[in-house]
Amino acid sequence: MTATIRKIEARDEARWRELWDGYTRFYEREPSEPVTRHAWSRIRDEHSPVHAIVAERDGEVIGIANYVIHESTSLLTPVCYLQDLFVDPAVRAGGVGRQLIDWLLDEARRQKWSRVYWTTKENNYRARGLYDSYTPRSEFVQYRIDIR
Repeated sequence: MTATIRKIEARDEARWRELWDGYTRFYEREPSEPVTRHAWSRIRDEHSPVHAIVAERDGEVIGIANYVIHESTSLLTPVCYLQDLFVDPAVRAGGVGRQLIDWLLDEARRQKWSRVYWTTKENNYRARGLYDSYTPRSEFVQYRIDIR
């Protein structure tokens, strides 16, 4: 069954928070109210580079995608980092993740962004099956230093 993909609205906050908490726990972190509140405020701020879309079916939000638009030193137009993608576990494997990515790719074409990219954990095999259907994984390895 097809979902409707649309930009997030203020009325989606409670359900976005539920799915966001699920996403956070999937990546083995405990939800943090200050981080959640900050993420939501950036998504809702029209001047922020952070945006979100939702997948909705029968009036219920069943998936979210948070993304960041930013400049690149090696390209002439902005790029899109799909930072967070999460589909309610009760409806996974039904094509909702693909619909969210497809919407974002269509938006990239409309906005003339140069690239859409994302990362995932090496062992996230279910998601990687979807991602591999779009493109082979890149040869780049990510290094990260968290500054606290």
